[in-house]
Amino acid sequence: MSYVTRRALSTLIPPKIASPSGLGAAQDAQRMTRVVSFYEKLPRGPAPEVKPSGLYGRYQARYFGKNPSAAPIAHVIIGLMVFGYANDYYFHLRHHKHNAH
Repeated sequence: MSYVTRRALSTLIPPKIASPSGLGAAQDAQRMTRVVSFYEKLPRGPAPEVKPSGLYGRYQARYFGKNPSAAPIAHVIIGLMVFGYANDYYFHLRHHKHNAH
């Protein structure tokens, strides 16, 4: 087998499964038949798109997926404002509810 033929075959078949030196040998013919049948059974085409699950998965798919947006930045700002107001209310504003400071 020429070097070019061996090089071409080695790019098609992973080196751990078959070596170019064993391709022409009769004792490896059965093994190569198993390798070829294995690769024939593999699915063709692009992998199916995985549907996101869970709260974080759906959020990530919606805002960071194919059509990313800046909405998560607004969500963080609004969340910090709500957290800040809740903190202020708990530690200070609740004391002003019925009497002056």
